[in-house]
Amino acid sequence: MDNNDFDYKSVWITIKQTFPILEGSSTIPEDDFEAVPYEAINLIKMLNLTEQIQGLVINKIEERLRKDVVPEFWSYFKRTDNQNAGFQQFYHAVKYLFYNFLKLDLIVNKLILLRETNDYKKPVYNQTCLHEALKLIVKAVLLSQLPINYQRMISNFYETALKMQDPEEENPNGQCIICLQEQYICSCINMFQETNKKLSKMALLEPLVGQTLTNLIYNYIQSHIQKICKDSFDTSHLEALEKWLQSVVISWLKTIYFNDMMSTSEFFFNEFDKKLKNYLYNTYTKIRIDQLFNIIIEYPDSVPALEDLKLCLPKTDLKLHLTKTLQKAMETRLLHPGVSTSDVLTAYVAAIRSLRILDPSGLLLETNTQPIHQYLRSREDTIRCVVSSLTEEGPNDLAEELVRGEAVQVDENTLVDEGMEDWETWTPDPVDGGSSKSSGLPRTSDIISMLVNVYGSKELFVNEYRTLLADRLLSQYSCDTEKEIRYLELLKLRFGDSQLHYCEVMLKDIADSKRINQHIKQELNHSEDDIPMSAMIVSAQFWPPFKDEKLELHRKLVKQMENYTSAFETLKGSRTLCWKNHLGIVDLEIELADRTLNLSVSPVHATILMHFQDHKTWSLEALSKVMHVPSTVLRRKLSFWQSHGIIIESEPDVFYLQEEQESNENNLQDDVIVEDYESESAMASAQDQREEELQTFWSYILGMLMNLDTLPLERIHQMLKMFAFQGPTIECNLQELKVFLDRKIT
Repeated sequence: MDNNDFDYKSVWITIKQTFPILEGSSTIPEDDFEAVPYEAINLIKMLNLTEQIQGLVINKIEERLRKDVVPEFWSYFKRTDNQNAGFQQFYHAVKYLFYNFLKLDLIVNKLILLRETNDYKKPVYNQTCLHEALKLIVKAVLLSQLPINYQRMISNFYETALKMQDPEEENPNGQCIICLQEQYICSCINMFQETNKKLSKMALLEPLVGQTLTNLIYNYIQSHIQKICKDSFDTSHLEALEKWLQSVVISWLKTIYFNDMMSTSEFFFNEFDKKLKNYLYNTYTKIRIDQLFNIIIEYPDSVPALEDLKLCLPKTDLKLHLTKTLQKAMETRLLHPGVSTSDVLTAYVAAIRSLRILDPSGLLLETNTQPIHQYLRSREDTIRCVVSSLTEEGPNDLAEELVRGEAVQVDENTLVDEGMEDWETWTPDPVDGGSSKSSGLPRTSDIISMLVNVYGSKELFVNEYRTLLADRLLSQYSCDTEKEIRYLELLKLRFGDSQLHYCEVMLKDIADSKRINQHIKQELNHSEDDIPMSAMIVSAQFWPPFKDEKLELHRKLVKQMENYTSAFETLKGSRTLCWKNHLGIVDLEIELADRTLNLSVSPVHATILMHFQDHKTWSLEALSKVMHVPSTVLRRKLSFWQSHGIIIESEPDVFYLQEEQESNENNLQDDVIVEDYESESAMASAQDQREEELQTFWSYILGMLMNLDTLPLERIHQMLKMFAFQGPTIECNLQELKVFLDRKIT
């Protein structure tokens, strides 16, 4: 039949009856695949119009999707803050889209029949299968009209469904969290599964939902970790989190992608599983790193959290982040003037023990404690606090370390011997450790050794211990020497016998003093009139320097001390005593007209009261001349007796003894021992001791210059190191020597 014999108008009518979408209707017609007229398809083949008709149908499908179906689909995505309403909206939107997709798929079935009948194989959008081409068209049109807030409703839909799956989010009344109906009549789970199935059939599950779903899962994992780990350091959560991820999140994801499991390779899903686990470790590690300062402070209760962090660090690349975060937290929360030195030391000890758990190699410990080292070195009372903590009673971290008895290792920055026994097992430091030092340097994890290494010298700590020991021995005559000997033996294990020889002599002086006092009282003809006296006899060259304060004691005390000295000289032959008048304790029983007081005071306070016993009224100037004490110091000492109502300042700089209080109450206090209100050290300050030591060097320097005329500073320093730096003292460094000599010039 010739083409001119065709009635093209009737042919077009037949084609439109076969493909009603060509009618130009605003809606997709209800098409019936069974009603396809094969005659029309054969007619299209005869006219060779297969390509043209297919193109027209595809264009109409795209037009209907672009103008009608997709805008209507996105119209369901209205802004709502109600998650339950968002769940329902997304369900109905997908239901509407899938309904129209099925109608379009029927049209595609006719096109497929047309192509097969006419043996037409030209691909559509690079797709040989028209069903896949339809999915591609739907996806393209859908994504081309994405509204701004489309992810919000998708997120609401899947977040609500995830909460239904999570046992920790269940409604306590056993009701569905969406429809609030009983679980056995609730259809929300079926709606969720139906929606995923439809999206999967349209190949829209990953393009439309994938990124939103990934973000939702990441946020859900993060919020869950934060919720269970908030201020909870005494429980290990890592294993429970891994089980939760597998049983809740991954199990829920498998229900979503169940329909895609055949099309999506299992390898891809396993890779996503690994990514989620890696994200879990990273998130948990970051949260624990942010809490690490608190975890350290809570040690040892926080050991489970540290063990979790130790397991996570090798699986993540966060060691450098840990170092930066911890150092910043220490600088802002610990290393500032508002924190006492003792608290800084407590936190430092906890940091050492905590970082040992995280990294037994000591690299993290070395890197993260450097700021604390520098800060402790800048505080004047650091050494005193360390030594006090070592020897104080009660539970104490440093005291426990002292009992362990390990020798102090001073890091002198010397390389480890290349012939060490364990050289075969040596490994370099990891590059993410953040340390600038070579791994060839020895690292010690001993707490006391690390504290000593802050200053790099044992002598500083030994000298401070001597000063504290001297203070304790002089503060009370009945000092527990057995306890001090025990501490001394423990310190000798740490610092060596030679370093603490002077302290042994000090304790021996106490024992000898008690024996000498007993001899003088019992065996010698020494009479004690009305002032019983016991002396603490010390070897001056072995004790730290005492404070140099002038004080002229009352004549009764002076006479008694002279008698004691004579008795001592009789006992010891060629030895004599040099009294420190301002040191000691005087036990007083004060009988006044209306009361009796029993006090333990310093010699200067006792001398003041004895002078008022001789004369009831004294001017400040007169008493200052008699006692050889500066007026400012004397006024401060007088305030002690004023606070007890014994001495009154009647007029400016004039004081008198008040026998009876102005009130009529009889304030009688028996056997009351009041400590001296001043707790000042009897020993010279570190600065005074250092100045005295430098003065001893001055005599050596004068001798050098007199014999050799001129010497460079370096040569003077070398000669002092050879001849002058002896005994339990620190060396004078070059800069300190220069400053000292500059003072001599000016």
